[in-house]
Amino acid sequence: MPLKKKPVTGMKDILPREMEIRNYVMNLIKETYGMFGFVNIETPCVEHIENLSSKQGGENEKLIFKIMKRGEKLKLETAQSDADLVDGGLRYDLTVPLSRYYSNNANELPSPFKALQMGNVWRADRPQRGRYRQFMQCDIDILGEPTILAEIELIQATSTLVGKLDFQGFTIRINDRKILKAMAAYSGFPEEAYDEVFIILDKMDKIGLEGVEEELVKAGYEKEKAEKYLELYREVTPDLAGIRYLKEKLTGFLDPKCAEDLETIITSVEAVKTADFKLVFDPTLVRGMSYYTGPIFEISIDGFGGSVGGGGRYDEMIGRFTGQNTPACGFSVGFERIVMLLLEKDYQIPSRKEKKAFLIEKGIAGDALIKVFEEAKAERATGVQVNVVQMKKNRKFQVEQLEKEGYTEIRSFYVEK
Repeated sequence: MPLKKKPVTGMKDILPREMEIRNYVMNLIKETYGMFGFVNIETPCVEHIENLSSKQGGENEKLIFKIMKRGEKLKLETAQSDADLVDGGLRYDLTVPLSRYYSNNANELPSPFKALQMGNVWRADRPQRGRYRQFMQCDIDILGEPTILAEIELIQATSTLVGKLDFQGFTIRINDRKILKAMAAYSGFPEEAYDEVFIILDKMDKIGLEGVEEELVKAGYEKEKAEKYLELYREVTPDLAGIRYLKEKLTGFLDPKCAEDLETIITSVEAVKTADFKLVFDPTLVRGMSYYTGPIFEISIDGFGGSVGGGGRYDEMIGRFTGQNTPACGFSVGFERIVMLLLEKDYQIPSRKEKKAFLIEKGIAGDALIKVFEEAKAERATGVQVNVVQMKKNRKFQVEQLEKEGYTEIRSFYVEK
């Protein structure tokens, strides 16, 4: 049977042009987030299956690439469940590993701790445009900061990064899980129904208000509750006035400080913006992860149908490891989607070094060859990228290919006659 040359479904080979963009974006991420005090960390690609299946990852827990036990631990003949066969899995995000990392190393880390983590994650998902089964994720998190200073810093840092990549006119939407729960409680939904109600609400942009109301009724909820719930969304506006409206309307269901903090986050970020973007209140924003406990946010770029980043506060996740809750908030940028958009618009790296190619004719004398390498050495010492290659028979085609790769000067060295 011949070996397969194509990658496994949902994974991809990365060609030089894309790799150049990826490296540039990774370096820009480190540089930009470093200016805000974030430090690089790394966690293993493989996590304990108990951690990955702890009901913290929402729908992603259904997409785990599981790793079977090895050696004497694997007893196929007596296995009765997954627990008898599996003890690890490839991480599906960076938040669960970060929480374990912090729990294990907190005594050696500062407080608050500002972490930057970049690495591949894996999900057994259905591949589509901008979505793969293996993909790079990039997270910044602030652990140990209970105040909205964390949210403000995260939004400032991320918007600064996206602005540096020439994405103008992007939008960051913000909401709070406490507001979502208060709106549901005000409408009469029981607490155990919140997750299902929010899943239906999350379809608002696709099916509209009437569609959400219809699905709530189909799911078995009283029409009166659905109507009362959707009336809130008809009345609220996507701005500071909308937050103030809900603060008053949800008296007895919502802590006023929650609304006040959200307003402060928006006004503070607006006052010190470093890029051209909108920060808007969106009461329909849900975010899929069940671990969020406070403010949540999502970033979208005009002309691209879908988010390119998101995050929020998750104050209870670390407590699952230590028994004591730790304030935590994070923002993840969609690295793969950003790279895809940059490639599609033929983004040119602003700091790209000068590239030269030296083409050497076959059979050139040894002393002449040494002179070529000496010249290449001198050029490289000044920061110029020099590619020394043998001249091909079809020199014209070779030159065209090098020019496509960004070589601005191409010199030929021939055998002396």
